[in-house]
Amino acid sequence: MPELPEVETVRRGLAPALVGRRIKRARTKRAGLRFPFPPRFAARLSGRRIDALDRRAKYILAHLDDGNVWVTHLGMTGRWSILGQARQPGDFYYAEPPDPAHTHVVVETEEGARLEFNDPRRFGYMDLIPEAELAAHPFFKALGPEPLGNEFHEPYLKRALAGKKTSIKAALLDQRVVAGLGNIYVVEALHRAGVAPAKPAGRISAPRLDKLYHAIRAVLEDAIEAGGSTLNDYAQVNGAQGGFQHRFRVYGREGEPCPVPDCGGVIRRAVHGGRSTFWCPRCQR
Repeated sequence: MPELPEVETVRRGLAPALVGRRIKRARTKRAGLRFPFPPRFAARLSGRRIDALDRRAKYILAHLDDGNVWVTHLGMTGRWSILGQARQPGDFYYAEPPDPAHTHVVVETEEGARLEFNDPRRFGYMDLIPEAELAAHPFFKALGPEPLGNEFHEPYLKRALAGKKTSIKAALLDQRVVAGLGNIYVVEALHRAGVAPAKPAGRISAPRLDKLYHAIRAVLEDAIEAGGSTLNDYAQVNGAQGGFQHRFRVYGREGEPCPVPDCGGVIRRAVHGGRSTFWCPRCQR
């Protein structure tokens, strides 16, 4: 599933084609994706101007001129394409060209852009939510702060993890603690901070928490700069492959030497809750 950097990359790729543009026509080719589309979804999008395009956790939020927010979640295989562009907003390493049979939403702007949402597994979803109700909506009301936002800082992280007996990896994957973090970037941040994934979250020292806070922000910023990681089905809107997978220090590197100078450790892998964890047992404690 695309994580925060991939979703942010897609948002940035969509923005030039959508922000300030009016939707001339929207069409849906089925009744829904993971969930049914809201009533009269295509008709309610048609004619609307998109005033802003934001991201919250792994959701893309298009703020419409009628006070509603068009919410998109990419799911596992959701992909936005802009027809006629040589490069698209988001392309993963193993992604194949989108099959037209799996194109479920088509949006045309008055300026002539045509955007298609393709989702073979249909785990993505869309909704229209009044702006005033967004924060209280079930999608968003329990989300923690954005890891790159001002509300996420060292004192917050210390308070959020205080007394937690669960592993630090599980705690960081809890969207109520911090929004948008996924498996890959948690694994990478823990390695940068020298923190073992299985260490109880409430037993990490203040200096180590400070290092972890900075590692979380740094790994996300590096990944966004690289255009995300090109894994499985993720795709940028411009068709370009993200490059952060070439910067992975531990993810997918089981059996390889730890990249920390003079560490001498070997990267291990374990599966927890159906997700792979990679870490160096020598420098992560």
